[in-house]
This record gives sequence, C-alpha cells and structure tokens, in this order.
Amino acid sequence: MRGPHNIWRLIRTGATFERTGAMGAVLEALDAPPRLRLAARVMGWPFKWLGYKGDPALPPVTRAITALGPAYVKFGQVLSTRPDVVGSELADQLRVLQDKLPPFPTAIAKEMIAEELLRPIDAAFSAFSEPVAAASIAQVHRATLADTGQEVAVKVLRPGIEKAFRTDLDAFHFAAGMIERMLPATRRLRPSDVVNHFEQTVLGELDLRLEAAAASQFAANTAGDAHFRVPMPVWALSGRTVMTMDWAEGIPMGDVPALRAAGHDLVALSERVLQLFLSHALRDGYFHADMHQGNLKVAANGDIIAFDFGIMGQIDEYTRRVYAEILMGFIQRDYRRVAEVHFEAGYVPADRDVNQFALALRAVGEPIFGMNATQISMARLLAYLLEVTERFGMQTRTELILLQRTMVVVEGVARSLNPAMNMWETARPVVETYIRANLGPRAALRDLKRTALVLGHFGPRLPGLLQSLILREQAPPDEPQRKKRHSVGIWLAGAALLLAGAGLDRLF
Repeated sequence: MRGPHNIWRLIRTGATFERTGAMGAVLEALDAPPRLRLAARVMGWPFKWLGYKGDPALPPVTRAITALGPAYVKFGQVLSTRPDVVGSELADQLRVLQDKLPPFPTAIAKEMIAEELLRPIDAAFSAFSEPVAAASIAQVHRATLADTGQEVAVKVLRPGIEKAFRTDLDAFHFAAGMIERMLPATRRLRPSDVVNHFEQTVLGELDLRLEAAAASQFAANTAGDAHFRVPMPVWALSGRTVMTMDWAEGIPMGDVPALRAAGHDLVALSERVLQLFLSHALRDGYFHADMHQGNLKVAANGDIIAFDFGIMGQIDEYTRRVYAEILMGFIQRDYRRVAEVHFEAGYVPADRDVNQFALALRAVGEPIFGMNATQISMARLLAYLLEVTERFGMQTRTELILLQRTMVVVEGVARSLNPAMNMWETARPVVETYIRANLGPRAALRDLKRTALVLGHFGPRLPGLLQSLILREQAPPDEPQRKKRHSVGIWLAGAALLLAGAGLDRLF
C-alpha cells in the first residue's frame, strides 16, 4: 500500500542521510534549488537522532545507503546507471558500492536449499563450503555435485529478502510520487519510471529461475564468440530461491598484477572485453549490464568468463541500428548525421533546430578527438551528451542509459588493463561490421523478406479485406480525410495481395 504509513520510513531515511553527512552531497549532486536544500536541512536536523550511524570508514553516501539495508544498496546500484538523474559525480560514487554484506549462517542456507530442491542437501552435494561471497540479495557457496563430482556455485537468496524489498519498494514509489508533485521540473527525469525500472529489475533478481534463464540465453547467444565463456545453470538443482551453476575458475579481472604474473596479454584482453560487449549489444540486443571487474574472470587459457546475470540489458533491433549509426557518426566525426539520426528516431522534439543540435554534438565530440589515446573517455562523452539532451528537451530513455552506462563500466575495465587503449579505434571494427550487415542493401532485402512472410500469414484474409475496403470506398464518405484513408487502405491491401501472390518469401 503506497500511503502515509511510508512517511515513517522516509523520515528514517532522511535522518540517516542527515546523520551520515550524505544529505548535502545528494542535494548538491541533484543541483537542488537553495530553498529546497534549506528546507531539507531544517526538516532533517530534528530527526537526525533517528538515523542509522553506518560505517564511519565509508564515504557519506555509501555509508548512508549501506546502513539503510539491502533494498537501498541495490537501489543505489541501479541509480549508478542513471547519471541523467543523479549526476555523473554521484553516479561514480554509487558505482563503487560493492554490495558486500555479512553472510547469513550456512545452516540456514542448507535448510533453504533442501526445502527448495525437495531433497536432503547431502543427496545433492558431496561437499558444501561456507559463503564465498555475500551480497544484498543472495550469497554464494562452492559445492561439489554428489553424482558427478562437478564443481559448482550455489546461489541462495537471503531469508525474508522479498518481503523486505517489497516494503522498501512501497516507500520508493511513495517518495517518487511526492517528488514529482512537489518539484515539477523533475518530471523530465521521470522518477516514477526510475522506481518502476528498479522494481522490475529487483523482482526479476528475486526469482533465481529468471537469472538461470538469462545465463542460458546469454550462453546460447555467445556460443560462437572466441575466448568467451558463460557458466551454464544446472537446472535440476535450481529453483526460485536457489541457483546452481558451473564453477567459474579463473583470476578476477580486477587483479591486474595476478593477470600479468600469469602471462596474460593485457592489451588483447582490454580490446576483447570492449569488443565482446559491443558485439553482444549490437548483434544480439542482449548484453550483460553489470560487466564490472567483479563479474569477470580470466581462465588459465585466456578465456574471459562472465557470471552474475541478475542485471541484463535488452534493446530492440531498431534501437540497435540507431545506436550503431550514432556511434559510427561520432567515429567518423559526421555530427550532422548524428543529429539527423536523433531526429529520425524521435529522440529530439521535431520543433528543435537540427543544425543547432549538430553544432552542440560537435562541441561534444571534437574536444575528445583532440585528446591522445590515454585521455579519450567514453565517460566524458556520456557526461557531455547528457548535458546536450537536457538542453534540447530529449526524454530519458532507460534502455539507452543502461547501455551507455555499461559501456562506461566496460571502458573502466578495459583501461584498467591497458590505460593507453584508444576506445574509438577498438570499437570501430565491431560497429562497421554491424552496419554493413544491418544497414546496407542486404539488410533492406532481409527486411522485405520479413514483411512478405508476415503478409503471407494473412494471405487467406486479404481478398475479403480488400473487398470490404472497396465497398467502403464506394459508400459516401463522411469527410474528405476519411475518403483519403480508404484509398490508402485499398492501395496497402492491394500491395499486400501482390506480395503474397508473388510468393516473395521463396525469392530469398
């Protein structure tokens, strides 16, 4: 219930932010008006004693979020994907949330696994370790399958986590609604949509069957990618609260000295991780949206292993083509084309000046191209782009922000391996390959084939539809516009009949 009972939770939240010193940092990042800052401090100070103290060793914002509990930690992680909402500086702070919380007892984990799998844990696993990782939603144990001896990772949801998340989600919805009503200027950032996006993400993560399905889908999509592996789920030992997967053995990608000592080619790894991400996003439209060093390992043979598939990004084919054209336009420094693509896709209101928008994009791109390879930053590009989008009234598009944020994260991973990597030159072959396959004559023929196949399904109904439209055309129309619509309908139906009759699906 999204009602006044949430006020207490919000008071406790504000008091925690005030007590930890995070309130000022957040208001500054959001560029809140002076009056709002003053009101927040005046209203928050009397309740300061109600706030949680948190860990004094942490920065103020992360200190407050971790003190408030798992839902806030996870929300902070999701907000790190929305620099358009919280600003680039605060997004960077939120991005470093490690989501490390104390584990719950192994005995409880074993009870939950036995209940989920409907069998004693010893019947499923011959060995079962203490927690090797503990996060806001679940923790992970290393185990050995009793029947095959295979090493696996067993992920178990925290007990009572769904109820706790739903309680806090209720408060988040309530707060978003209040913000939109009290601060109309924030509606462009769509706080309610941000919370809805967070809710969908979290509720998906609370059902580990969906994460197992995401891993399975991702593995199928990337089966042909050289030197890239995805651990497969063990379906017989997975359920809503438990997920069992292949154990991923390797060196964490964040441990650069260990990678160097093992003899891995860091330059090749840096290029591969970026190109893999772009291939997954553009080719498949389905990508790992939390691709930081903690979710990547390097196997002994140099393969990159990805795991933790709780947050996956998905973009439709049309959006992928738009994104590829935008990337390619920046790579070629064709800012006029980048501007036109934004207008064609409807990202910029039609009443804005395309020439002015192209000029603004040039101001974004040229300074970056004037830098050397060690200075070129996708994060800088994103920050500039967000400024331009606000100036030209572009509506926030969650799927593109998630895609761009992941690209920034991947850039950080790549640069940690090879600080001198030129992001644009590394991205160019992947983008060019995608464009040749999807924006040229072959792509047009492929789209025509799909259209013919769809129309073919309606072939038996098209004659009747055409006859109905002709009869309606012969009847006196109520208005000229209606007659025009009738004529257009007849031409479309006639064209559909010709396509279906020609059997165009057999020509390709």
